[in-house]
Amino acid sequence: MAVYVMLTTLTDEGRKTLKSNPKRLQEVNKEVESMGVKILAQYALLGPYDFINILEAPDDKAISKVAIELGSRGTLQTMTMSAMSIEDLTG
Repeated sequence: MAVYVMLTTLTDEGRKTLKSNPKRLQEVNKEVESMGVKILAQYALLGPYDFINILEAPDDKAISKVAIELGSRGTLQTMTMSAMSIEDLTG
């Protein structure tokens, strides 16, 4: 399985949704997992991005599907990058 880093920025609509329904984060996490992508870690951030997610997916197609699905809702924007462990580079 490949590892990906997804940086997320909420839109105004996304902030309103999260404020009115804080449990929405867990609901979205379940949706992501139902698309075959595992959430390894998730953190809220201070700065230009609101969240960072470390994800495990079978391939680029699966992670792209998640990014497109989430982005199409108009509540957030994502930047997704492939990640490699240091061991993969040095081993």
